[in-house]
Amino acid sequence: MKILANDGVSPEGIEVLEKAGHQVETVKVAQEQLANYMNENAIDVILVRSATQVRKELIDQVSGLKIIGRGGVGLDNIDVDYAKSKGVEVINTPAASSESVAELVMAHILGLSRNLHNTNRDMPLEGDQKFKQLKKACAGGTELAGKTMGIIGFGRIGQAVAKKAIGLGMKLMAHDPVVEKAKIELQFFDGQELSFEVKTTSFEDLLKHSDYISLHVPKQKEYVIGKTELEMMKNSAVIVNTARGGVVDEVALDVALGNDEIAYAALDVFENEPTPPIKLLMNPKLSLSPHIGGATLEAQARIGIELADQIIALDRK
Repeated sequence: MKILANDGVSPEGIEVLEKAGHQVETVKVAQEQLANYMNENAIDVILVRSATQVRKELIDQVSGLKIIGRGGVGLDNIDVDYAKSKGVEVINTPAASSESVAELVMAHILGLSRNLHNTNRDMPLEGDQKFKQLKKACAGGTELAGKTMGIIGFGRIGQAVAKKAIGLGMKLMAHDPVVEKAKIELQFFDGQELSFEVKTTSFEDLLKHSDYISLHVPKQKEYVIGKTELEMMKNSAVIVNTARGGVVDEVALDVALGNDEIAYAALDVFENEPTPPIKLLMNPKLSLSPHIGGATLEAQARIGIELADQIIALDRK
């Protein structure tokens, strides 16, 4: 089969596909030119991440399309039901980036707890002249040990975050409308293993009692965290969104931070990507990253291989 990896795919994934006899193209085709390119080049499979949209119009325009692959968890940019109704298979890689996203969550939380999000901005500008002032301003950090991590959405990524939190000595609260409890299993360097059963709790209890809140839910029609939910949180709370833009009401979040209703927040995803509002980008109480949750070398290798294995399995049916 001819495969177009329009948003790229790892060399490991390409190697697996080519060894199986498939042809992989990694040229980046503009959205408006995609249908023509795929038809002219007899593309059977398109692989995307979050940039390329595979909507009804494209599915209708492309003849011979057999598989749509999404490198990552969410399928927001693909009309999945419509594709399946046309006999097109839709695949993704829900497990491949769990560790990467979980580590980014902890990176943001650790940075915020010690004011690193600001010191990394201020030290290059003023570190040589205002060292003592910066030291004093950033001296009121907090430790994570003993604090409560609240996890909204307790699937693969939420449970990976739980493992990291346990490792740092944190307490856990979790909420999920489907998952009632989960076994969190930790493996250590010397071969020892420990398991913890975590029972989920109500949304309201989690908001009221968590020191840190991390979101791991699919895109919703309504905000999961808005003005009402922010008002329920501790004034010292920190919220992290590495899930989807539109899960958190960014306007309400900015107001809550300005009014000291919560302490800090971290955003890896935004309502208006790729052009987040400058007011958010300049907020000193925000730790920011440009949608890099699954963008580690290890995760990209796993994603490529997992997509390749699924494509090969479907081709052999």
